[in-house]
Amino acid sequence: MLSFFKPNSTTSFADLALLILRVGMSLLLITHGHDKLYNYLNGARDFPDPLFLGPHLSFLLTIFAEFFCALAVALGVFTRYASAVLVIHFVVVTFVVHGPDPLGDKEHAMMYLIAYLAILLTGAGKYSLDRKLFG
Repeated sequence: MLSFFKPNSTTSFADLALLILRVGMSLLLITHGHDKLYNYLNGARDFPDPLFLGPHLSFLLTIFAEFFCALAVALGVFTRYASAVLVIHFVVVTFVVHGPDPLGDKEHAMMYLIAYLAILLTGAGKYSLDRKLFG
């Protein structure tokens, strides 16, 4: 087997797993954020306002979380901060926006919540810009 995967190598399966989790979940989420960003840039302003901040601000905060924070997590830069924003975002989506809905309607939001909570707790791992920039 390749030395890359040997248990005594400097690379661990945990770091590889974190890379796969960070990039995989974030690329999936970026597609949702990109759609919202595209709609916003094309004049859409109608958006749910679950926290009573106004639909415009709610839309902007959602775009920030689902596009920009997901991009930061994928790259592994400011990972814990971006993950914290995403955890808060998906707590709101799961328990406020879809609170009364059946499990099937909130399942996707819960999966993102679990993934970003794990990333928040573990950090970005070895394969990240955080590691390169901040050690």
